[in-house]
Amino acid sequence: MKNVVIIGSGLGGLTAGNLLAKKGHKVTIFEAHSMPGGYTAGFYRKGYYFESGTVSLEASASVFKVMEEIGVLDKIDFVKLKNRFFSEDFDGTPENFDEYKKMIYEGFPSDKEKLYMFFSDMDKISVLFEDADKPMPFLYNGLDRIKSMVPYILSGPKLMRLAKQYGDMTSSELAARYFDKDSKLFRLYKGSGYADAQALFVAGGLSAMFEDMWTVKDGMQSWADVLAENFRELGGDLKLKSYVDKIITKNGAAVGVSCNNTVYEADYVISAGDYKKTFLELLDDKSLIPRAMRDKIGSAAVSEGFFTVYLGLNMPNEKLGEYMKAPHAFICDEKPGCDIYNSEDGEYFSKSAVSLYSPSMVNPRLAPEGKSSLMLQTVVPYRWMNNWGGGDREVYGQLKEKAMDALIGSASRMIPGLKECIGYKDAATPLTYERFTRNTDGASSAWSWNPRKKFYNSPMSLKIDTPVKNLYIGSCWAMQIGGIPGALAAAYQCASRIS
Repeated sequence: MKNVVIIGSGLGGLTAGNLLAKKGHKVTIFEAHSMPGGYTAGFYRKGYYFESGTVSLEASASVFKVMEEIGVLDKIDFVKLKNRFFSEDFDGTPENFDEYKKMIYEGFPSDKEKLYMFFSDMDKISVLFEDADKPMPFLYNGLDRIKSMVPYILSGPKLMRLAKQYGDMTSSELAARYFDKDSKLFRLYKGSGYADAQALFVAGGLSAMFEDMWTVKDGMQSWADVLAENFRELGGDLKLKSYVDKIITKNGAAVGVSCNNTVYEADYVISAGDYKKTFLELLDDKSLIPRAMRDKIGSAAVSEGFFTVYLGLNMPNEKLGEYMKAPHAFICDEKPGCDIYNSEDGEYFSKSAVSLYSPSMVNPRLAPEGKSSLMLQTVVPYRWMNNWGGGDREVYGQLKEKAMDALIGSASRMIPGLKECIGYKDAATPLTYERFTRNTDGASSAWSWNPRKKFYNSPMSLKIDTPVKNLYIGSCWAMQIGGIPGALAAAYQCASRIS
């Protein structure tokens, strides 16, 4: 039996904790927040439930495999999520990629030839994701892992050609191949949720929206709570409101952590949180990390953070449903001049595209009777407006209010009279997310998705090992693009390594 300490109770930490506790190890999870979940958490305000940040998940085959292995799959109600796409030129809730393409063709009839070439290339790239309906090879060991890799090995030459052609291309460069810069179509496809994402993931992202987008009926927090309860039943110790301030090392190996002036010894330490903070802040002996690597960690770009508006509406779910038509909707009209790299643009939020998500449309019990809940979300320039006011609380409040009003104004195009129906209103900025998740700059999905800003050489590699013996990375930060798949893969491999 090993004594394992895990820092962080996001999906990675909870998954690693469950897998290790199930195998009989002594496991303690330290969580700085008052509840588990990290980005896959949620909360109630005045009877309304909201997701903290993450509203959906992909890679369902991987998710279901791990939850089944832990023994909790039947306790979590995963449901498919429908999406609506709304703009000045198109409006629909397509059931599949072909219906989506038809909608876009009809919205831009004069660009049909350009769109045909664009979608033809998307179809070619999508071969990379043909096996997305199967669990990731990282979720197997030994012979089973080799078997799971066979499809990738057989399609290797084709994958290499595509990777060579598109691997270092950004989504902006891909869009510029087909559409005039600053045209509506260019703005629509220049990003895949994140600015200048790797072109390969544009096709994958579009495909996943129709074939593999899920949410949790009772909210993401219920998922985290099920994992936390199961962990405790297995004998694990989950310490909430317990901020780890130091990873303790001896002779080049991790031997424990310090929390609330108490030292907890361990045979292994899993950092299931932010990579930068792990090595630049928590590690007691920075000399264990070579100077070149420390510099690389410090300068590495992270994924953009979210700005999220939480609205409790004095509007019945039925009425909200008439307006939204699907629980998840995208207002795709990014305005000219919207620049994710311009942190000094005070009008950014009036120009950005915005997504809408209603937890109560998925489950009416997540809002008071006769009312509904709504979230508005967009990605944000790094450290917008002097990092939201440069520490001045009054300026911070003014900027937050301005950004909320802008997104509410955009959403009012889809939901007439929205402003008059608001009974509760609040928002989370990247500073909010950094405070609660400890992710640098509120990063929403680990490292940058831009292929020019890679921390790892391969966007699909998994790196749980560190220069410190017995210290592993068990969070989404073990993979370049992170997210839920990255967190699960890292957790699984950490548990396998220790066992």
